[in-house]
Amino acid sequence: MVTDTHSQVRVRFAPSPTGFPHVGNIRTALFNWLFARRYGGTFILRIEDTDTARRVEGAVESIQDGLRWLGLDWDEGPVFQSERLQLYRDGAATLVRSGKAYHCFCSPERLQAVREEQTRNHLPPRYDGHCRELTQAEVNRRLAAGETAVVRFKTPLSGETGVSDLIRGEVVFSNATLNDYVLMKSDGYPTYHLANVVDDHDMGITHVMRADEWISSTPLHVMLYDSFGWEPPQFAHLPMILGPDKAKLSKRHGATTITEYRDQGYLPEAMVNFLALLGWSLDDKTDLLSREELVANFSLERIGKTAAVFNKPKLDWMNGVYIRALSPAEFARRALPYLEHGLSADIGRPLNIDYVASVARLVQERAKKLDEIADLCEFLFRNELSYPCEDLLVKGMEAALAQEILNRVSLVVPTEQNWSAVSLEEAVRPLSDDMGVSTKQLFGTLRVAMTGRTAAPPLFETMEVLGRERCMSRLAHAVQVIERQYPELASGTGT
Repeated sequence: MVTDTHSQVRVRFAPSPTGFPHVGNIRTALFNWLFARRYGGTFILRIEDTDTARRVEGAVESIQDGLRWLGLDWDEGPVFQSERLQLYRDGAATLVRSGKAYHCFCSPERLQAVREEQTRNHLPPRYDGHCRELTQAEVNRRLAAGETAVVRFKTPLSGETGVSDLIRGEVVFSNATLNDYVLMKSDGYPTYHLANVVDDHDMGITHVMRADEWISSTPLHVMLYDSFGWEPPQFAHLPMILGPDKAKLSKRHGATTITEYRDQGYLPEAMVNFLALLGWSLDDKTDLLSREELVANFSLERIGKTAAVFNKPKLDWMNGVYIRALSPAEFARRALPYLEHGLSADIGRPLNIDYVASVARLVQERAKKLDEIADLCEFLFRNELSYPCEDLLVKGMEAALAQEILNRVSLVVPTEQNWSAVSLEEAVRPLSDDMGVSTKQLFGTLRVAMTGRTAAPPLFETMEVLGRERCMSRLAHAVQVIERQYPELASGTGT
């Protein structure tokens, strides 16, 4: 369900800069962004930075970097709550004047003692209402004396509060189980509850889409809206994200900050697709959806009630699909920073983008993440290779046979003018019959000589990219590797 006029949709992503944005945060941002784009609405970025003690340096920048990387552009903001303190103080004062909130002078020591007593008596920890009925004269006297106080909401002691949730339906809470929550702290900063409600009203938010963990706070928010005389937005609490073991998602499941996924070589379009399916689905069979398809089909009705499972193998598979779908030129462009990071220090020279483009196409089919590319093709950038002689002796062949293969290949490879994968294969493949060796032995020995590896991209395409000069040098080097291991073969090589 949405408002009658879809163009009036206004949603917000409101992270706290007490840490760096992780999968759960960004999934919430994505769902809000998709909803806004689906109905031509407004997506607002609000930074809820009133918890000054827990603020983390660089978190705001990381939040914005993560959103920009994923293409989740915001229409308004960022709005910082720390710049709107008077708005919240005015709101708290309004509630106190109307009798909906009150000043509480209880010390931290007293509150701790109350909690301990409740624990001993097997009661849920909650404020005991000690300052709830103080007279106005007593409050004024203590404030004038310089005593510190917080402002608490005067929660009804009986009855029920219902929350209409667009995903979960009607959820009813007994007021007797709720608390007299703090709205304004003694340092003059609001708590999440007050600032959240005041801002959502002030910004005209029509739909509040947030994590399921906040549903227990929603009855207070509903009562706050009612106390102010404001119309509440529509609420939609998103299902939790769990690890494969059905425990709450944590770092041991691979839950890292969103920018770490970027640094690991995930594509933003794959990440958006994957995150969208954490709690939402088009149907029971469609996994791959472009950004445009997600926007066109997104609706709250398709969000599930049950927790979503973070399946990292699926993310890796999906990222590989998106990598393979890139044009060779685009793949090379995106791969270049990862190659520069992984290789430049080792090879001691800047990378040539044209050569990178020719290299990238060799590994595009094999890469699941962009940060794998340096390892997949580092041999294509090195002047010298290092590998054990045994790797050249495919399937236990004699060293003399491996030596002969390398020498014969060096005699039949085409000239520079005819250097291509096709001409290379046409020249080398017949050696299998001529020498009485299997193609697995022939190509295997040659592959190790060219790459230093027993598994590598297609052999002749690799040789084409390396070029004739480097291939000839590597053939000669492979012969030397054998001769160092088997000196008795050196005299007959003719090299």
